[in-house]
Amino acid sequence: MTTEQRIDPAVEVVLIDDDPHLRRALAQTLDLAGLKSLPLGDAAGLAERIGKGWPGVIVSDIRMPGIDGLQLLERLRAVDPDLPVLLITGHGDVPLAVQAMRAGAYDFLEKPFANDALLDSVRRALSLRRLVLSNRHLRLTAGDQQALSTRLAGASVQMARLREQVGALAGTKADVLILGETGAGKEVVARALHDLSSRRNGPFVAINAGALAESVVESELFGHEPGAFTGAQKRRIGKFEFANGGTLFLDEIESMSLDVQVKLLRLLQERVVERLGGNQQIRLDIRVIAATKQDLRQAADQGQFRADLYYRLNVASLRIPPLRERGEDILLLFQHYADAAAERHGLPRQALPSAPRVQLMRHAWPGNVRELQNAAERFALGLELALDNPLPPAEGTASSAVVGGSLAEQVERFERSLIVDEMAKPHTSLRSLAEALGMPRKTLHDKLRKHGLHFAAGDDSDEYRP
Repeated sequence: MTTEQRIDPAVEVVLIDDDPHLRRALAQTLDLAGLKSLPLGDAAGLAERIGKGWPGVIVSDIRMPGIDGLQLLERLRAVDPDLPVLLITGHGDVPLAVQAMRAGAYDFLEKPFANDALLDSVRRALSLRRLVLSNRHLRLTAGDQQALSTRLAGASVQMARLREQVGALAGTKADVLILGETGAGKEVVARALHDLSSRRNGPFVAINAGALAESVVESELFGHEPGAFTGAQKRRIGKFEFANGGTLFLDEIESMSLDVQVKLLRLLQERVVERLGGNQQIRLDIRVIAATKQDLRQAADQGQFRADLYYRLNVASLRIPPLRERGEDILLLFQHYADAAAERHGLPRQALPSAPRVQLMRHAWPGNVRELQNAAERFALGLELALDNPLPPAEGTASSAVVGGSLAEQVERFERSLIVDEMAKPHTSLRSLAEALGMPRKTLHDKLRKHGLHFAAGDDSDEYRP
């Protein structure tokens, strides 16, 4: 059974009975009560179609050919032990029903039963199911925030905002466009969106469109049937179809040809895919997360990217700030990666001396976090940092002239650069930083907030708290 046959989350009751007349009558009862049902003649493959977070209940006869009600109960409990399963029994099946209740069935109804009895049991089971799923979500919330803080590390205002946006979007069904420079962590953000969503148990399929040759990109994404082109000897399942029930991460989407963009637009709008050389439309249940390092709006204006695809993708977007905009995160991340590298190589951890701190803070970081990780690895191994891309004077340090803009703007930039320079030195508390800058702690706290800076004091008791 394939994931393309997963049970729709909108279905509230899956009804299984091999008697077509009874099945039809029960389905009508549920439908008239406003409950969306899916009637099935047998239970084959059902356990593989039910996800752990599916919000409905199962109503099944016990005696059926193939997989009976007890076997189905066992398989469903292996998927989700909290999934309510209601069993329908004949008079002679009551001992079996009692056995099933001990095995975890929610309820059983003995034939013949009144419609109200069925509806009452189903409604109670649905209420319990909603409560269970709600409690699961509440239990995960604290853990999710911890996981986000670990994955998207940083004390800067920009990263705090990004974590907030990821947390808000993760639980939705919206496709997402991630904007970020090379090495900024676009796949890390995409994986966080997947792992914190209801699709976490489904596949996460990552593909770099820029790394695919033009001759194979359609086959890789959409799949193909035998004989679709020279060399296509057997069926191939494409990445979109393989990601069914989960998330597909499509990096460097700007490198796609306009022809492939047309097919992607149709897939996003209709959620169906056709393999190359085939006529069958395969319905998909996927979330698409696209990523780019280019300005797609500008590319669309220049005719290099389809405008309709841009607007379809840009419903929900996330911008990952480049590392050069997260000055207060640089030393924190560097020390974290250096310590991790030292542990990995069995070397002693080293504290970062003052001179490299200044060098790190003044570097432009064109490769962003990926470049920072490499630099931290070299430091842990005792090698030279080899940073040769300093920030330009206008964006850099207090020792360089800060020109351009009004006098007030230049003063603000100069003030910020002074604070950033001093933060690069090994201060262990806000008090020592304030003393070095010659200002009261409250004044420094206000200026840090004004300039979007954050100082993580080593001595919390010495940190100013308004």
